[in-house]
Amino acid sequence: MTVSEENYLKVIYHLSLVSPKGVNTNAIAGMLDTKASSVTDMIKKLAEKDLVSYIKYQGVSLTEKGLYSAKMIVRKHRLWEVFLVEKLAFSWDEVHEIAEELEHIKSEKLINKLDDFLGFPAFDPHGDPIPNSNGEIKKLQKKLLSEVSLNTKFQCVGVKDTSVEFLQFLDKKNIALGTGITILEKEAFDETLKIEVNNKTITISNKIANNLYVQ
Repeated sequence: MTVSEENYLKVIYHLSLVSPKGVNTNAIAGMLDTKASSVTDMIKKLAEKDLVSYIKYQGVSLTEKGLYSAKMIVRKHRLWEVFLVEKLAFSWDEVHEIAEELEHIKSEKLINKLDDFLGFPAFDPHGDPIPNSNGEIKKLQKKLLSEVSLNTKFQCVGVKDTSVEFLQFLDKKNIALGTGITILEKEAFDETLKIEVNNKTITISNKIANNLYVQ
């Protein structure tokens, strides 16, 4: 597969997690910042390789072969993120773009040895699950911080928004994976939260709470 084909498969995979019955071609175009006509051309190429299927008015879905291939691309991306953070001391807001390049390395042997070297991690630095070599994914029971009850201590286990700006904001607030969070108060007007983090009380917006996964 070409780099472009791999990027399409990965985008279709991520979109299919929220649209399991079929992914809209306009959504694909939006994610890749390209024209709808270009998406149509690529979908035809991927369909010829038995990686996707397309049904008019229902959208694009990954075939069994396409799903496995997409998971392997995601696997490489997330393993490289773990490597960059744990072994090269990159911060979690720096690794995404580098991993975008490294995920296209073809050597399956290299990736399996990397997995072994890292101790077979189940989750990446952002809390996202890493598919194993068979494409199996460990499920994690989690909720958004905005959905949980008051005065119960939870642990941050992931982020919904992986943008550099959001991750840097969390760093300023000393919130990372594993951080304990307790909601002390919730404003009825705008759902602003007063929370306890690292023995300190801070205030965060509902937007922030809607992008933090806890367990």
